[in-house]
Amino acid sequence: MKKFLDENFLLETGTAQTLYHEYAKQMPVIDYHCHLPPDQIAADKQFENLTQIWLYGDHYKWRAMRTNGIEESYCTGNKTDYEKFEKWAETVPYTMRNPLYHWTHMELQRYFDVYDILDASTAKKIYDECTAKLQTPEYSVRNLLRKMKVKTVCTTDDPVDNLEHHQKIKDDGFEIPIIPAWRPDAAMNVADPAVFEAYIKKLEAVSNTHITFLRDFFYELKKRHDFFAAMGCSVSDHGLEQIYAEDYTEHEVHLIFDKIYGGHGLSLEEQNKFRSAMLVIFAEMDHEKGWVQQYHLGAIRNNNLKAMRELGPDTGWDSIGDFSHARSISRFLGGLIDRDKLTKTILYNLNPADNELMATMIGNFNDGSAPGKIQWGSGWWFLDQKDGMIKQMNALSNMGLLSKFVGMLTDSRSFLSFPRHEYFRRILCNLFGNDVENGELPANIEWIGQVVQDICFNNANNYFNLKLKL
Repeated sequence: MKKFLDENFLLETGTAQTLYHEYAKQMPVIDYHCHLPPDQIAADKQFENLTQIWLYGDHYKWRAMRTNGIEESYCTGNKTDYEKFEKWAETVPYTMRNPLYHWTHMELQRYFDVYDILDASTAKKIYDECTAKLQTPEYSVRNLLRKMKVKTVCTTDDPVDNLEHHQKIKDDGFEIPIIPAWRPDAAMNVADPAVFEAYIKKLEAVSNTHITFLRDFFYELKKRHDFFAAMGCSVSDHGLEQIYAEDYTEHEVHLIFDKIYGGHGLSLEEQNKFRSAMLVIFAEMDHEKGWVQQYHLGAIRNNNLKAMRELGPDTGWDSIGDFSHARSISRFLGGLIDRDKLTKTILYNLNPADNELMATMIGNFNDGSAPGKIQWGSGWWFLDQKDGMIKQMNALSNMGLLSKFVGMLTDSRSFLSFPRHEYFRRILCNLFGNDVENGELPANIEWIGQVVQDICFNNANNYFNLKLKL
């Protein structure tokens, strides 16, 4: 019987162990998509206790706690930080076979050198020990990034953000680049006229101008795009239910803008035409600057309307949707490549039923201009667990080139989430190791080790043109 979470965790063969320990483990981390708060990096924040760094904002844990019968006051409510942690500790034993069980104990080990199993009986000891360590300089957020050998972080930022925290980080001379990523979802959210008008007011305020017509709207967004580029941004990201690729005319889009900005609701057809136009505008901006564009597709968000009203978004009420993607992605990417406007692109799906669709779709638009120019991103959100990552990599292997894959990202709001890269790397090495020992691949460990290192770090370093040194 193997020991839980030992040095060969998830590594089933000797070859897998060699690939991980001699090739993958040493590679630094490029986290090219996450939701870490740049203000906390700018301030080099130190958290007061384990709950604040581990449970605040973590809707993965909240969902598990609710399912375990824990009242909301212990998740997002007014209970004390220790009371919230205690309820999480009570929940952990019931998360077995959920990735939370592995992540929880990997994070305790990698950050705090705590090897106890977290449950109600160990909660106080672990809480006190980790909280005490968090008070030391070694546990400031910048030192946590150093501890995990992070080389680059791409945050997620709205076009109206003034990026003052990124500027401070740069001015401080922090050696790990914290790069803003352009996330313009709100600029195409036209479901509610009041929400859209409020967003335009924010854009006017940050631009110190007045927006009257669609051309003004486009012009000010382009100026913000230029500003982001000047701040080092080279990545965009979109969180969408699906790609919008409706037929539209310039005249129609002008009329739709005038209608929604005038306070009138839009039909679903009008909304989708406007969103389609905006996606093209943003894609052309990205192509002009040679950015990488990312599309996270397939989440159905805020399903619990009562919870949404009371707690707001991003509190754990989202799930996998069953949208139709193939034709819209094909039309969108096909239209861009027809006009020579298709930049490097990463597609992510949330529904595993779309795995083979994505694995084959990317091959339609790889034109040889860059290795893996069109990527299918790693298992995302509900799929960034062992089964989800294995299925993603197997489908990519069968229908594309796993060797050109840009690898893992955290997509997290927590500074304790970087062991997810290790989790991915162990699974990757196990896949290759099993193939070697089954005779499905030659035992050329040096070459396979190089491919493993490429997927862990080198491919992303080249793809995003980061020019980082090992």
